[in-house]
Amino acid sequence: MGGGAVRIAVAGECGADDDQLRLALNAVGQGWWGLLTEWPGSYWVIAENGAHRFVCGDLSGMRDLVYAVRGGEVWWATDAHRLAASLGAAPDLEVLTARLTAGGQHWSAHTAFGGVRRVPGGYGLLLRGPVPELIDVRRVQPAEHPGAAAEVFGQQLTAAIRNRVRDAHGRVGADLSGGVDSSTAVLLAAEAGQVTAVTYTDGFTSKEDAVYAARVAKIARVPHHVARGGEAQLPFDFSSPIPPGDEPSAGAANYTLDACYQAPAVGLPCHLTGHGGDVVLDGSSASWVAQYQRGHRREAHRQVVAWARLRNQAPGMVWRAVQNSARLGHQGSLLAAASALEAGPVTPTASGSWSWCKLGTAASWLTDQGRDAVAALLRSAATTVPDEPADEFDQWSALRSVGADARAEEPMSHSLGIRPTHPFIDNRVVRAAFAVPPSERRGAAVYKPLLRAALPTLPEWLTDRRSKGSFTTQRIAGLALHHAALHSLILDSPLVKTGLIDGTAAVQTLNRAARGQSALGLAELHQLLVTCWWLGAVERPTIAEPRESAC
Repeated sequence: MGGGAVRIAVAGECGADDDQLRLALNAVGQGWWGLLTEWPGSYWVIAENGAHRFVCGDLSGMRDLVYAVRGGEVWWATDAHRLAASLGAAPDLEVLTARLTAGGQHWSAHTAFGGVRRVPGGYGLLLRGPVPELIDVRRVQPAEHPGAAAEVFGQQLTAAIRNRVRDAHGRVGADLSGGVDSSTAVLLAAEAGQVTAVTYTDGFTSKEDAVYAARVAKIARVPHHVARGGEAQLPFDFSSPIPPGDEPSAGAANYTLDACYQAPAVGLPCHLTGHGGDVVLDGSSASWVAQYQRGHRREAHRQVVAWARLRNQAPGMVWRAVQNSARLGHQGSLLAAASALEAGPVTPTASGSWSWCKLGTAASWLTDQGRDAVAALLRSAATTVPDEPADEFDQWSALRSVGADARAEEPMSHSLGIRPTHPFIDNRVVRAAFAVPPSERRGAAVYKPLLRAALPTLPEWLTDRRSKGSFTTQRIAGLALHHAALHSLILDSPLVKTGLIDGTAAVQTLNRAARGQSALGLAELHQLLVTCWWLGAVERPTIAEPRESAC
């Protein structure tokens, strides 16, 4: 849209009408780029005014934007894999290893491919010559009145869901796990149209989740399809032709499971999820570190003690971890982790406390070469980290993480005939949530207090729920069933063959988990396995046709 030198184009799920787009032309002419990210939905926007071109995705990074500089020119794309292929760029094994062993939040500007950079969620790309410039478009205004902020959040979330139902001509599919987030999406969508709700269960998943899902479907009066899976749906079966996407995705391990339970929703215009609800509705224990940083140490200690007592834990260890994280800060934590790796092998420890950089079980798989490579990346990252409170850093890192998950799983969903949509990470929903400080979104006695305040008409038995289903037993069963194939997957991986990961150490973790001897490092093992699979899949790309599946 536009004329002359001032033009604008939008792609994706955008709620702006033609009048709003015409008004935006003035913002483009003035270079007010952040205003282009304030419409409802999740979308890309491309704008130019004769002097500059601006390209931007969404706040979460689900609408991916990548670039590379070649021969004095900036190449940009919305698909890292395709840009890498056009440039002949290979997977960056050192970055992938660092993500596995020291967390992905420190390298948000890296893709999985060497030389291809990512525009982090919340930033846009300004092109005005051979050097690209990142523009911060997060634009979150802190709320002055928590009550009013909660009301705004409720309005934005409701609108995000209802707009999708409207755009789908009143017929949508929806995940209904029984958790608070997916249940909320189904209840709000059912007020606006016809919802086909789908739920998965098997002998390993939470029976409580299934009960909640059935109860939600009943009061929402929606068709409810419950799939009961068996061995064929257990995680870590990589034998199907799964589309690899542009980076490793934890969801690849659940491809056969998704094909099973989502079958009744195949072909519908869109499929609602509760993905990202934990990030916008809750805060992490990083809020205690931030309170300590800001000098509110007594309040931070009070919350730590209350949290620990509710879980029958000793607060002393948690409080010491909070103090240590606050005193080291972001840069100091990265440098301390680098020093620990340079000093020698890392011993895995179990710790539920938040930290800027955690070296867990995966770090114990590193070879000498791998430790040196990750330490060097940590030291490089430490030179560019911003000076920001722990809770601010953590909420944006968590948002980009769920955006990356949604982005990476989309090709798999589409191959199954599902069109996923994630209203909890719409720009307007995110901004409304982040206007409330993470410490106020994190409840000690009340789970996700923002949701209860934002949507008081939701059933109290739902918003009062404190439990959350676990997939630990299911994952262990999948590891045991597919043990032989996973053993080979690790040992044949480029991460092992190039000497970054000690295959023997990683396999020992696999063996213990598959025997049910230890769940320590299970999440990291999951990520290692999908990374090993992905590296093989991008070397031998496959295209999966949309199909229906039943169980």
